[in-house]
This record gives sequence, structure tokens and C-alpha cells, in this order.
Amino acid sequence: MGRNPALTMLALATTLVLWASAFAGIRAGLVGYSPGALALLRYLVASAALGAVWLARGARFTHRRDWPLIGVAGALGFTLYNLALNAGETRVTAGAASFVGNTSPVLSALLAAFLLGERLAPAGWAGILLSFCGTGLIAIGEGGGFRLEAGVLLVLLAACAQASYFTLQKPLLGRYEPLPLTAAALWAGTAALLPFLPALLAELLRAPLPATLAAVYLGVFPAAIGYVTWSYALARLPVARTASFLYLVPILATAIGWLWLRETPSALSLAGGAVSLAGVVLANLEGRLDRAPRGAYCHSCDQTEHDHSREPFSCERSGFDPRGVRPRSGAAGPL
Repeated sequence: MGRNPALTMLALATTLVLWASAFAGIRAGLVGYSPGALALLRYLVASAALGAVWLARGARFTHRRDWPLIGVAGALGFTLYNLALNAGETRVTAGAASFVGNTSPVLSALLAAFLLGERLAPAGWAGILLSFCGTGLIAIGEGGGFRLEAGVLLVLLAACAQASYFTLQKPLLGRYEPLPLTAAALWAGTAALLPFLPALLAELLRAPLPATLAAVYLGVFPAAIGYVTWSYALARLPVARTASFLYLVPILATAIGWLWLRETPSALSLAGGAVSLAGVVLANLEGRLDRAPRGAYCHSCDQTEHDHSREPFSCERSGFDPRGVRPRSGAAGPL
């Protein structure tokens, strides 16, 4: 988990709370904005916020050779994810959206196993399944359940986009600090949303103030701050393990919905929250196989079969490739 496990878990907890609040924030913002305009306003605010922090810290640019991959990650994790989620939340309940959206840990685990060589023990898969069932109970308990319609498919598309972003981001975090990498991906995703600028300008003039404030909140907190803290945690934990914590989001979203929108959680929602929490505990305490894949090479330690569960960040920054490939000669860090 790196040199400071407490700081890593604090960053992860901050991410979960902020991202959980986004469900209520999106609903509040959609009162005055269309899905595309809301996404653009949110990420214009986030781009400005991250830009200010980036300048204040004197962060370096990412290397030019990584720009194509960062651009694809940004288009998936910011552009496609938010367009699909915003559009989906106009058609389905918040409970159904959180249930379908939180399939991303399963998709992330599958992608990480296929692309990054990360592994889960049977208990880990059982924990993911248990958490999946728990979020299903929350969806039903929120009222109305959900039916297979276009809105559900849009939220499922958002979950696929988010899982792809997490997986593409992981190897890049071995070369860059969270701030410049998140900023670069977010700016790329925001640029792809610029076709919605005419709609945003038209809707900005007539949108109610609470909807605009909700969009600003979404940009500063769940987007700018949330993605930086997520990247910090992801750099120090395996993708599958980090993503499994996202099953806590529906629990937090239920509580935040009650505080913000006065949505009263049902007994079934609370029961689902307990089941989901049990699944996360199972996946994280019993379900990890943290050793590197067979034959994987650690450039820092100059050996194979190294246990990267100890300090994966330091090893990856030195050039660890989970597929067992040495880094190219002259490979450079961030510029």
C-alpha cells in the first residue's frame, strides 16, 4: 500500500464521499441543464480548479509519447462517462443508476486481470458478487427498482467507460504523479465536450441558480478533487482492490441523498448497504493475490517473482511492467 497506508486510505475515503455526492449533484444540475451542457460546465470548472493547483505546485507536463493514451483515457473517463451517466439519470432512478454504475469494479477487475496481470482469489470474486447483490438491494429499496430500458443501458455504458479509464490509467501512474496525469486526462476529456458549448451558453442564461451551483460543486469536488485523490490511491493499490471500494458509493449516496434531496432510505436500502459493505471487506481482506504474475520483472529490485504488495508505487515508478517486460532503454519520466 506504499509508505503511508493511512494517507492512501484517507485519499480513497475522500474519493468515495465526493463521488457518492455526485449522484445527487447531477440530479440537481439536470433541473436546469441538458446532459451535455451540464457535463461541459462541470468540467470547465474542474479544468480551471486543477489548472490553478497545477500552476501553484509547478507540476510538469506529461511526456509527449503518452499523450495519445492519456487522450483516450480522458475521452473514456470524462467525456463518455459523464455524457452517458447524465443522460441515463434522466431516464432511471438514482438507485438504479448507482446499481448499474457500480458494476465498474467487476469490469475493472476483469480488465486488470486480462491487461495488467492482477489476480483475485476465489474469496475476492465472492466478495465482489456479494457487494453486487447488496447494491441490487439498494436499487430495489430506493423505490421502483429498474427495468431494462435505454437509460439503464446508458448507465451501463458509463460503467464500462469508467472501468476502461481506471485500467488505462494504472500503468501511467507508474511514471507520473496523480496531479499532472489527472489534469491532462481531464483537460482532454473537457476538450472533447466543447461541441456542447453553444447549448451551455444558451442554458446558462435561464438555468436556476441552484442548478448552476450544483454544476460548480460537481466540477470542484467530485471531479477535480475526487479524481486527484482517486489517482493517488490507485497508484498505491491494485486496480481490482481499489475499484472494489466503489461498492460503498451507493451506501454513501443514499445518505447524501437524504441530506441533500430529503430522500428517505428504506429498510431494504439499509440492508443492501450492510451486504455491500460485507462484500467489500471480504474482497479486500481475503480476496487478494498480491504477488506479481509469474516471471514478472521488477527493474527496481532486479529480480522476478517479487511481492509488489509492499510498495507498488516505488517499484512501478522505477519501471515495473506487470506483463514481465523490462522498460525501454532511456525511458523518461514526466517532462
